[in-house]
Amino acid sequence: MKALNDSVTSSDPIDLFIDARDVSGASIDVSGEWARWLDSHKPGLRTVTMLTGSRFIEITAAFVRRFASLEGIMRICSEPAVFDFALAKTIKLDDKQ
Repeated sequence: MKALNDSVTSSDPIDLFIDARDVSGASIDVSGEWARWLDSHKPGLRTVTMLTGSRFIEITAAFVRRFASLEGIMRICSEPAVFDFALAKTIKLDDKQ
């Protein structure tokens, strides 16, 4: 999260992609910290797209999305192809700008 601070506090909001397909678990403390960080950096986020690898992480991501009030900008993907397509589309759009 510290490494992302500079990118998220820049003048232009970013599209954040989180690949958590290999994550097997997340503690309440870690989930809460992510939720607080995302909530406090919301103005610097255009979208958040997260790939989950298990139902447990999907439920945890939904909690983070709800706690950080990101319902309008955070998408949770359970299929790698959907995540990869969204990432490729975003990269392509950024290249055109």
